Amino acid sequence: MTPMILFRWQRALPALLAAFLLLGGSGCAMVTVKQVASSDYLVNKRADVLNTGKLSPASRETLSAAGLDESQCEKDFLVCRSTLLMTDDLNVEQRLSTLSELWVKAALALTPKKQAANEPPMSDAALDAWLEAARYGYAYLFYSGRSPSDRAFEDRQTQVRDYYNYAAEKAAVVLFARARAAALAGEDYTKPVSAGSWTLASDFQRLSLKSIPKQLVPAGTVSFVGMRSTYRRDGFGAELVMVMDPPKLVVPAVAAEGAKAETAQAQASKDEQEEEGVRRGRRHQHDDSVPEYSEMSSINVTALLRFEGNTLEDVMRTRQVLLDGYSPEATERITLHGEEVPLAGNFTAAYGLWLAQSGFATQSLRTLFGMSEGIGEPHIYLMQPWDPNRRIIFMLHGLGSSPEAWVNLANEIMGDPELRQQFQVWQVYYPTNAPIALNRYEIANAFNDTLQHFDPNGSTRASKDMVYIGHSMGGVLARLLVSDSGDVLWNDLLANYNLKGERLKRVQSKLGPLLHFKAEPNVERAIFIAAPHQGTDIAGNKVGRLIGRLVRLPLTILGKFEDVFLALAQAEQQADGTAKPKIPNSIDNLKASDPFVKAAAQLPITPGLKYHSIIAQRKPELAVEKSDDGLVPYWSSHLPGALSEKVIISGHSVQETPQAVLEVRRILHQDIDEVGTVARP
Repeated sequence: MTPMILFRWQRALPALLAAFLLLGGSGCAMVTVKQVASSDYLVNKRADVLNTGKLSPASRETLSAAGLDESQCEKDFLVCRSTLLMTDDLNVEQRLSTLSELWVKAALALTPKKQAANEPPMSDAALDAWLEAARYGYAYLFYSGRSPSDRAFEDRQTQVRDYYNYAAEKAAVVLFARARAAALAGEDYTKPVSAGSWTLASDFQRLSLKSIPKQLVPAGTVSFVGMRSTYRRDGFGAELVMVMDPPKLVVPAVAAEGAKAETAQAQASKDEQEEEGVRRGRRHQHDDSVPEYSEMSSINVTALLRFEGNTLEDVMRTRQVLLDGYSPEATERITLHGEEVPLAGNFTAAYGLWLAQSGFATQSLRTLFGMSEGIGEPHIYLMQPWDPNRRIIFMLHGLGSSPEAWVNLANEIMGDPELRQQFQVWQVYYPTNAPIALNRYEIANAFNDTLQHFDPNGSTRASKDMVYIGHSMGGVLARLLVSDSGDVLWNDLLANYNLKGERLKRVQSKLGPLLHFKAEPNVERAIFIAAPHQGTDIAGNKVGRLIGRLVRLPLTILGKFEDVFLALAQAEQQADGTAKPKIPNSIDNLKASDPFVKAAAQLPITPGLKYHSIIAQRKPELAVEKSDDGLVPYWSSHLPGALSEKVIISGHSVQETPQAVLEVRRILHQDIDEVGTVARP
């Protein structure tokens, strides 16, 4: 470099440096590119205070536009709130959605993470924060200038809906607790309650509650072991479970010698009552202390918080709130402020809670072996509130079992949107130690009494085109319920005993109604699952005989039928004269050699009934015809004339396998296609 060139660079350097400094001090950003993984993108896009504890990017952007940040709002929430409300450059949606999220964050800080039994209830300050969060969410959804349908695909609306739903859940639990306490103190359950500056009213009229609920459980706070799936519907409102006191099904204790100690006069009086019952088309005298039917003691509820007012200004000023309760099964959509809104719903939580709290597992075994705290008569459970527009699926469990046998199948039916729209599930819980003929009689009466209660004229859709599903002994009972006995069973009895005069009259008065029956009307289809229609050799082998000896009949049955079987014992016996009649239990009736099951297997199924078989095969290497499920052989489960027969590699509890569940769903969807649908209101 020549001296002249060096001199020129020295003279130009200060000017270049000044220009560089000028550019650097001008505030021009130096932008660089950073690669973001798709997973991080989704997290950043949807992260918010509910899933991270930090405000969402949308709220942080709004705060930044107002000259605020999250840490400032944590230090002085009131100033932060006022600044947002007074910043005119922010649009209404930005302000309302951000304020809803800020109130959620404040409420979370004021609410204990886990409420202990000895801790005081939620403070008014926490409740106020949840109500404010719900109020701003409500205002955003319905009073911000655009309708929810206009924002249907926006992530921000989904976030704000979640803020509202979560806040409504928290507030609903507190409001319920205060309303229940007032009701137990003798006050009106629906009377508004005060909390700080708020006045909160509740409306549960749509739920048709029969008593004061004992608990309100957020559906999202419970999960279930033993249930494969949880079915819900996204939408507006808090998903809750209202828990009621369950009905008392235990028969009052009777002294063992009670039946024998009865006087002739008392017995005659009972006989007159029972004969009168038969004349009225009823079974023997029912113990009115034990109800024949009930809904599940847990009810699915979707709760809304409605804020009084017709304008945004009204909603932001009001201190009046209404808690509205809906059945998600009965109501799918509602109209709010001129907008049709889908209701949220959880269709599994109530069912799971009911089963978990039922005690069925222990009680059913106590019943089978004749121990205390068992049940003596069938009970019909409605899996949802009565709906006259949904057809009935009636489910019958098997030996030593209970409604728990249907845990996954019933959940899948209630979780399937199309099946849920067209069907309602009823289940029977019955004493599986009783003779099959008696159980068929009792179940038929309990079912018909229940249907008569809800639909006295038999005019609703629910009373027509019903579907019966039975597993194991429940399948045998289901088959008998859709069969005509004619005189077959009665004549079979008369062929074995020489009954005349008073003895015949006494036997006929008590056993006649059990052995003469018509098929249940209006049953359109039946599904038999692992059902021993012709009995099983297992019941007659050494193990079966041992279990049979352990089975004990309820004292109520012994008292009602002991005289009848004494009359049979006094009559002329079978040809060899060695058999002394006893009241058969369910195990006796499941023997392949049992006279009743042999005669019952020949009864004709009602003409026109569509029926299907699902059969389990324990050992796949065997030919189907020679197989069994560990308890029931194929030859006993197989029914000629079935529209379909599905053989599944499984043990006897095949009804709970995914393959069986899918097959039942297939049949039910086919049924809807054939029978037709009913438009939902």
